[in-house]
Amino acid sequence: MDGLGLNRRDALRAGGGVLGAAGVLALGVRTARAEPWTWSPSGSVVGSGGGADPLTLWDPEADPVIAAVMDHEDVPRVNHLLGTWTKNDQPIPEGLPKNLRDFMEYARQLPSWADPGKMAAGFEFNKKRGTYLGVLYAFASGMMSTVIPHEARAVYYSRGGSHMKDRIAKTAKFGYDIGTVNAYAPGGEMTVTCVKTRIIHAAVRHLLPRSPHWPQGVIPISQDDLMVTWHSLATTIMRTFHTWNVAIPTVESEGYLHTWQLAAHLLGIRDEYIPASWDQAESQARQVLDPVIAPTAEGVDLAHKLLDLGFNLDLTLLSKPILGAFTRFILGDKVADWLQIPREPVWSPLLEFSWGPFVAVREGVMGAIPPSADAAWMFDEFLRQFVLWYTAELRMPISIEIPQTNR
Repeated sequence: MDGLGLNRRDALRAGGGVLGAAGVLALGVRTARAEPWTWSPSGSVVGSGGGADPLTLWDPEADPVIAAVMDHEDVPRVNHLLGTWTKNDQPIPEGLPKNLRDFMEYARQLPSWADPGKMAAGFEFNKKRGTYLGVLYAFASGMMSTVIPHEARAVYYSRGGSHMKDRIAKTAKFGYDIGTVNAYAPGGEMTVTCVKTRIIHAAVRHLLPRSPHWPQGVIPISQDDLMVTWHSLATTIMRTFHTWNVAIPTVESEGYLHTWQLAAHLLGIRDEYIPASWDQAESQARQVLDPVIAPTAEGVDLAHKLLDLGFNLDLTLLSKPILGAFTRFILGDKVADWLQIPREPVWSPLLEFSWGPFVAVREGVMGAIPPSADAAWMFDEFLRQFVLWYTAELRMPISIEIPQTNR
């Protein structure tokens, strides 16, 4: 980053966010595409659609409902009642405003194209590779979010930017819930988690434009932004598994995609934008995700807060240098340099040389050259410690609530 980027970063860290009158120019909010929107809805799960540019669309079903609740209802009481709703098959809590109850009842319904067989195959995928997935959700998807300018800035200036521990826990819950055997079935929690997250997105769209650090007239979290985040999760995970040469049976690969297709629908992404296949996901990601990756002062700040998560834990292999090395290894040198993450003299070359063989051995690939015993032990221990931290986060009370303030 240039000197201006460094100065802005330091100001943000010192002052909690001071972009002042720089407004639209400083935030660099993208309200139009450099190239026209070309992805065809024929490649979606429903095979048709209007083809409107998702940069111009938000969530007209959720937004007016949540705005009315925030402006006219007792939000702490609403949050208390929302906290009692945790299971997919649980009735919507009595006492919530009628418009909110009606929306939640509508929003929790699975689409007609939901496939129980694919959901079961998705669970098999998650069961076999759950440990990898936890790491990838953190270091591929979580850290990638800090170089997605719209997402980084929306997080930074909303309440989540000043409560990163809480946000990490909610992200861990999302990754856990989608991988359970009954994710979208009775007794599961993924449907509830998605609907509550959709409510939060609507709340941020209502609140963030009131922030003095947010440009006037710009509405955050468009359909395009939601799709970008979706690709930073599902598509990026699958790309990484391909890079690691992990052989995935087609039925499990399609099942994993289906779990994320359902998540997209329940998060309020229009069906016409949800890719029907991994090939279509790749095609869409090349238009909406890959061109927008870039550094921001806000993203750098958030990235280092995420890397600090291991500081106060008695887990030696979750130190900031090792977490940084994993970030560099998974996202590459360009992104790591953007985020001002130094190359580690021990862990960086160790990962580059030994991680591929380590994964191959764990996957049972014949003829793989195993890494050294010490490297294999360290990788196993890193994964073990990460799982300990991950599950510890899930044991904490996690309440997905309507925010009442910005940062």
